[in-house]
Amino acid sequence: MELYLIRHGLTVWNAAGKLQGNVDIELNEQGREAAIELGNKLDKTSFDVIYSSPRIRAYETACLIRGRRNIQIIRDDRLRELSFGDMEGVTYDHWNREDCPYHYFFTEPDKYLPPPNGESLEELCQRTRDFLQSVIEPQFDSSKRIMIVAHGALNKGLMCYLEGNDKAHFWGKGLQKNCQASVFEYDGKNWQKISDD
Repeated sequence: MELYLIRHGLTVWNAAGKLQGNVDIELNEQGREAAIELGNKLDKTSFDVIYSSPRIRAYETACLIRGRRNIQIIRDDRLRELSFGDMEGVTYDHWNREDCPYHYFFTEPDKYLPPPNGESLEELCQRTRDFLQSVIEPQFDSSKRIMIVAHGALNKGLMCYLEGNDKAHFWGKGLQKNCQASVFEYDGKNWQKISDD
């Protein structure tokens, strides 16, 4: 079974360098165009089902990738982005300043503690692991190819489970680009990455 993990297209806040988290921000035109382009690229690739974050930027990306094909899209709240709590909407420049207590997020994730009303990386990894174990892996015998369209940190949480990474290596080889697809293969026991388009 193959699993395609796709990050949503570019949004207005992505372009402005702002943290989105659980704020429901729409795609911009560049994001829509990239999703349509990826949909065209994957047009001959069959999918049994598409799972999407409930946030509009991911769901619209999933719809644009699907195009006119008859593939069910299921929104699941466990695929929502990591919550940055009271810090949602701040710029990455502010977030990454050394005097900001959250600047470890991208550089030393094992030291990261969430802002007030935010979510920890452990909580994110727990719900992504639960989703994969309870929804995706049981489909090994019935599905050939599944797509998940979600978010930057959320997808890295999924990859922590798929690649066996701990919190210190949460980011692996870095954040996916918008509309980038990472493809994994499952043999019924183990996951292996087979491409990073």
